[in-house]
Amino acid sequence: MKINLNQIGILTCFALTLLGCKESKKQISEEKNQRPNIIFIMSDDHAYQAISAYGYGLNNTPNIDRIANEGAIFNKGFVTNSICAPSRAVMLTGKHSFVNGKVDNISPFNWDQDNFAKTLQKSGYQTALIGKIHLDGLPQGFDYSNVLPGQGQYYSPEFIENGVKKTLPGYVTNVTTDIALNWLENKREKDKPFLMLYHQKAPHRTWMPEEKYLTLFDDKTFDPPANFFDDYEGRPAAAAHEMGIFKDMDLVYDLKMLDKEEEIQTKYRNVFQGRYNRMTDDQKAAWDAYYDPIIADFKSKKLKGKELALWKYNRYMHDYLRTIQSVDDGVGEVLDYLKENGLEKNTIVVYTSDQGFYLGEHGWFDKRFMYEESFRTPILIKYPKEIKAGTVVDGLVQNLDFAPTFLDYAGVEIPKEIQGESFRKLVNGEVSEWRHAIYYTYYEFPGEHHVKRHYGVRTDRYKLIHFYYDVDQWELYDLEKDPSEMSNVYNDPAYASVKADMHKQLENMRTKYGDSDALNASSLEHYLTAKKIDH
Repeated sequence: MKINLNQIGILTCFALTLLGCKESKKQISEEKNQRPNIIFIMSDDHAYQAISAYGYGLNNTPNIDRIANEGAIFNKGFVTNSICAPSRAVMLTGKHSFVNGKVDNISPFNWDQDNFAKTLQKSGYQTALIGKIHLDGLPQGFDYSNVLPGQGQYYSPEFIENGVKKTLPGYVTNVTTDIALNWLENKREKDKPFLMLYHQKAPHRTWMPEEKYLTLFDDKTFDPPANFFDDYEGRPAAAAHEMGIFKDMDLVYDLKMLDKEEEIQTKYRNVFQGRYNRMTDDQKAAWDAYYDPIIADFKSKKLKGKELALWKYNRYMHDYLRTIQSVDDGVGEVLDYLKENGLEKNTIVVYTSDQGFYLGEHGWFDKRFMYEESFRTPILIKYPKEIKAGTVVDGLVQNLDFAPTFLDYAGVEIPKEIQGESFRKLVNGEVSEWRHAIYYTYYEFPGEHHVKRHYGVRTDRYKLIHFYYDVDQWELYDLEKDPSEMSNVYNDPAYASVKADMHKQLENMRTKYGDSDALNASSLEHYLTAKKIDH
């Protein structure tokens, strides 16, 4: 059979087409099997109410919102222990505080135990930890670490780079972002998948804004939550707090009333003076130009009672929200870098906080309680390969679940001792059945803010809390009828069957995770020893 030139050309084109198809399929297959990069962004004390994607209307966070718009937002994200260092230990280990040993901000954290970064590192990931971790000791599981010591400072912050401490000029949120971007651009090995923990100090107390945002929200007066003047009826444990905006918020330390005449003397004035002194002359000039007129106005008005409470609330809200604006800027810079460098499609980006925070609810600032505003935390995630844009997740997810989820995405076996569960299939829609209850513990009492030790269980509708140690008080809330948790129905006969069921749920949770009264007593002894308190 003779084949003419035209036929040869056709056959050649056909062969090249087949080859091209094979190459294309190979490329698609390789891309599909490529392990994702992971950027885990955690801020400190960032209330879900202060992320515009959650719809509370307090502020605008367009860059954090991008993660929700291009991926998923979690409406029921929670922590297991609402306080800074323990929350981070849970995030790293995937284990409750009473298992990983970090029950409070005082006790040491054992870096020798496994964490998900170590596991990813062993499996071939390049790993970095940048910013706030609030766990003493040299971080393990990271090829590169550049972290804030302890709580860190807003201005001229110190960083510990691979164990070496140095002071860096600038504003901490921007410095942290610059370090993260520098690592991505100059220290990352381009042929390896990477994990980067990019953790901001803000908006942690004392809410010191960046100079360019000092006047942001000056045109806005914030209305306090409906329960701002809560009288805590039927909730004696809540009434025992020391975290009230009116009663406990320091005029200088928290609200910047550092008058040069030194007429405003407060408990923590000298501490804030030290933080102010970290600024450069130019930064101080910008700061004074803004705050001095506010200080003079405050002194002239001599506010008292309700007027003082509302004034303090607005000063708090203005500064708190301003620090978040700088965090949002940093998120935008990182997202833009991923897009501009072809990393967006294959990178998982998570935004969360180490816990929630009170923005005047119950008259409070701070966290610690199992009530919703501090128990609940924002969680937003994007991963274009798997997660559909605009996804909303209503399952009960906790910070306990980050470690197994990241290992799942990386194709790494999840160790049996991890107590959390991967939410990968929940967020991509493969499963609809999920856990029906979550467990909470809080240990740091006696201590700052005077929040009683407690543990509890939450389902979709109900919450049961037990306050103990120097008290024995139970609280039960119907979150559907009472979302603000103002009415303790524990002794209401109408809720007798609910109470009985919630007690069963609580015992099931404690059995599942291995908690007990004996463990609580042991944790308390450890905490009191660390604090050197004679009880």
